Amino acid sequence: MKGTFWNKSFVKSRIASDEVTGKEKWLGYLLGPAGALLLNAVLATYLNVYYTDVLKLGGIWNGAFLVIFPIVSKIIDAVTNVIMGNVIDRTRTSQGKARPWLLLSAPLVTITAILLFIVPTGSETLQVVWVMISYNLFYSFAYTIFNMSHNLMVPLSTRDTTARGGLSVFNQIATIMMSGILVALVFPMVIMPMLGVDREKWIMTMSLLAVIALPLTLMEYYFTKERVTLENQEEQVKAIPFFTQLRTIFRDKYMVIIYVYFLIYTVGSTIKNISLPYFCNYVLGTYNDGITQTLLSVIGGIPMGIGIFAVWPLAKKFGKRNVTLGGFILYAIGGAVCWLFPTNMVMMLIGQFIKNVGGLPCAYVFMALFADVLDHMEWKNRSRCDGIAMSVYNIIACALIGVCTGIFNGLLSGTGYVEPELIDGVTVAVQQSQSVQNVITFSFVGFEVFTGITLAVLLIFLNVEKDIGRKQAEIKARREG
Repeated sequence: MKGTFWNKSFVKSRIASDEVTGKEKWLGYLLGPAGALLLNAVLATYLNVYYTDVLKLGGIWNGAFLVIFPIVSKIIDAVTNVIMGNVIDRTRTSQGKARPWLLLSAPLVTITAILLFIVPTGSETLQVVWVMISYNLFYSFAYTIFNMSHNLMVPLSTRDTTARGGLSVFNQIATIMMSGILVALVFPMVIMPMLGVDREKWIMTMSLLAVIALPLTLMEYYFTKERVTLENQEEQVKAIPFFTQLRTIFRDKYMVIIYVYFLIYTVGSTIKNISLPYFCNYVLGTYNDGITQTLLSVIGGIPMGIGIFAVWPLAKKFGKRNVTLGGFILYAIGGAVCWLFPTNMVMMLIGQFIKNVGGLPCAYVFMALFADVLDHMEWKNRSRCDGIAMSVYNIIACALIGVCTGIFNGLLSGTGYVEPELIDGVTVAVQQSQSVQNVITFSFVGFEVFTGITLAVLLIFLNVEKDIGRKQAEIKARREG
């Protein structure tokens, strides 16, 4: 990534200001990431449905394929995340160390996402090989490059905690807008009833989403700036050994706490997201009825919309950690209400509303809290290790998708899940057994009751922000000295 290429005008950032600008917020942190995040949100919720219901891979190897392959794939993903983190930490260009990889990821994400769905038919062996290769090309290669560089944009954007918090909110608006509005509202109401289990329609729709991601990811590249990376590039010439960085990360109590926090949260939310369409199709509603999932998502989306204006002022007044801790108490209460009344739409909507109010702080301020931990580590160790730290973060985020998918598919297969059929152009789904419904219900609403309580307790020990201002001032004084 070296050379004069990065000094050419056509690859330079369109953001020149030393302060965060409105253009940067709206184009670089809100609109830019929306394409890839929309694509990922759709895949997180519906790729497993495509595998089980459209391609009907659930019976391969007596049900073991969809259990084993996601887990093995995420082991590969974990390795590539570590490699990518190390590469980013050693990348030095005039455009920063993470942003150049955003530029590379734009076409890769589009191409590999299309490959996920154009699975050949006819040969079971060919299908298995294609699914394994395409899945890893997307998740272990293309999306790893995007996700690593994208997630580092907030921590590397500025040291101004207020501005950084604002960027974190804008960044999460993009995520929530995609998953909370389009994926959770438009897809179950309009797209999924139209697609059914028609393979050709799936391919056309998902290919369109993949193509949309390309220009938007380029927008994120052009309208962001790594001020923290560029403030003193001479300091970054000396590369710190990989294992030294790794030891530094895991010897810091705040980093360990935030990793455990993120791991627990990711397990709960991933299993919930995977089980969402199954819960709406077989427990609360009927198959692709176009209304059940939409109603749940509308009630869940209302707090997320309000949170754009409420969360950051509350976090500034009471602290990011404290607001998030209180939120998880509500999160557990709302989940418990849903778990008690899984077939009652009114009680489900009440519980979802309470739960999503509680989830607001975590959704909007987590990356700002993570950035505080990175600054704390720089103050403590006199060096930054953003790439390696983010690689561990991404290993948790990516690897657990495979692990949770494998576990959920194993539970479905073990309890006797029956796939729907396409008969005379019409999708026909059967009534699932009570044991299947119980597994789906616990996955969607029961499990997060326990994770919410655990996270609230864990956050008591994450008090990194209490003196972060002083530490940032000392970092600045060292550099000026």
